[in-house]
Amino acid sequence: MLRKQYHFRKVNGELYAWDIHRLIRLSKQIPPTLVRLDDIPELDQNWWYEDQTISPTPRALAAHMALVQQADLSFPILLCADGRLMDGMHRLVKAVLEQRDFIPAIKFPITPEADYVNIPADDLPYPDEEG
Repeated sequence: MLRKQYHFRKVNGELYAWDIHRLIRLSKQIPPTLVRLDDIPELDQNWWYEDQTISPTPRALAAHMALVQQADLSFPILLCADGRLMDGMHRLVKAVLEQRDFIPAIKFPITPEADYVNIPADDLPYPDEEG
């Protein structure tokens, strides 16, 4: 089962958050296409550590690498209408490690409305993963 997670993006100085589970549901009717990894700019940006609250320590990197190892490349990544990544960085990293040139992707024709605006990540609902 997919852990609860959100995609965050600053838009005009405001923090937008999308529920990944909702994005996946919305993407079900859109056929995936193959996208070149070289066309995904987020692969060359500070993705996981841009908020400065978490440092890229070896332990933090190892936690991400564990998720990369578990990533299933049969599930397409999700891109907004502008082609920016909304979900799938661990799959992208796995594809890079496997020296792939392409990855399945679903690109929204219209970017879905954010689920939350200006709500800190720690204040968003994360269901108890044990119960």
